Amino acid sequence: MEGQRWLPLEANPEVMNQFLRQLGLVPTWQFGDVYGLDPELLSLVPRPVCAVLLLFPVTEKYESFRLEEESKIKAQGRDVSSEVYFMRQTIGNACGTIGLIHAVANNQGHLEFEPDSPLKAFIMESSKMSPEEKAIFLEKDESIRVTHESSAQEGQTEAPSLDEKVDLHFIAFVNVGGQLYELDGRKPFPIVHGKTTENSFLEDAAEVCKKFMARDPQELRFTVVALSKA
Repeated sequence: MEGQRWLPLEANPEVMNQFLRQLGLVPTWQFGDVYGLDPELLSLVPRPVCAVLLLFPVTEKYESFRLEEESKIKAQGRDVSSEVYFMRQTIGNACGTIGLIHAVANNQGHLEFEPDSPLKAFIMESSKMSPEEKAIFLEKDESIRVTHESSAQEGQTEAPSLDEKVDLHFIAFVNVGGQLYELDGRKPFPIVHGKTTENSFLEDAAEVCKKFMARDPQELRFTVVALSKA
């Protein structure tokens, strides 16, 4: 991903909600922390939930799993709904913004936008594009870039320099047509994780998050946030 680099977005619900508000999303749904993946802690998350974001470390173990998964899916084929909004990532450190776009674009039936929302305009204009074309379209979108840059400096920790290598990565989980999709701009296509429902979505996404954690049990740098009805 040579070329553009942005400052990384913090896994902070307050920053994410502010970012989306600035881009014209009405705050009827908001991101909040998921404090743990066991049933008791999941029960504290407001319902319904329409998207989950996972921030995790990109380690050697994860990378070897990713490449193996990709070649297996390419060999077996994949059945992805045409309703899924998916974009690739070509901008360094933009995974937080891409995760938020994936969360919002795949839940337009639930969410409300201001009439002049730059985010709504971006989603509408890019919806028929290929994942690669969407990535190029984002590279040229000044309103999202500027909002990302200001939001990246709003977090509780100091933003790293643009040249600093960041090994943490955001992905989104959404429910499209009763299927649980993992949307990761570093991958060439969405990953289908089986059936889900509006009621079981958070628990189903949590099970997939647990698999990420199990791949490298020594790692503790995982953060999960959920987009819930406010």
